[in-house]
Amino acid sequence: MGEEKNVSNALVMKTDKDGRIRYDELVRQGHSKDRIIYSKFSDLLPKPIDDDDPEFSKPSQETIEETTEKTRRALESLVEMKVAAAAPVRRAEKTNPAEYIRYTPSQQGAAFNSGAKQRLVRMVEMQKDPMEPPKFKINQKIPRGPPSPPPPLMHSPARKVTVKEQQDWKIPPCISNWKNPRGYTIPLDKRVAADGRGLQTVHINENFAKLAEALYTADRKAREAVK
Repeated sequence: MGEEKNVSNALVMKTDKDGRIRYDELVRQGHSKDRIIYSKFSDLLPKPIDDDDPEFSKPSQETIEETTEKTRRALESLVEMKVAAAAPVRRAEKTNPAEYIRYTPSQQGAAFNSGAKQRLVRMVEMQKDPMEPPKFKINQKIPRGPPSPPPPLMHSPARKVTVKEQQDWKIPPCISNWKNPRGYTIPLDKRVAADGRGLQTVHINENFAKLAEALYTADRKAREAVK
């Protein structure tokens, strides 16, 4: 009395009908009795299938219809529960029919229970308001829906890059006209082309031509006067 009982997890040794020890109890430990465990060599051998065996025979039409009806009712109940939970406003549920209970008070007499020996109590389920908000808050985060699919990108078919395209993609380094710390050797024509001065359109005023012609005429007349 008062001593702690030592609980042992040792297995009880069992034998089969031939008196041999059943070592498969080690494998069956911790599993239910309905679990199928293959622990013998005979379990690996293929079993001969007999057409007359009731285990391998096809079920009858009545069994198929009964199983189909049970499956349909189970799926309908699951779908109705999901739809009712997802709906913002629940529809009014059907109330159960009224129940009548015969009540016999323990104290009998004219002074108790208005002199009645028995009473019939009519029990009706209380009507629920379908617009009533839920009483219990469900802290469940609803996962975000999938985003809109990305727009399709129309790519041109892949083609091999030519040598000219590779050369056109070569961008020369930018070199200043005042600083060249790395000592790049750039030809003069390349520098002028990169400068962009040749791309500018030079507009000469016509008065320069008139001035040059007037100076040439004055110089010619002065020379004739000297002669």
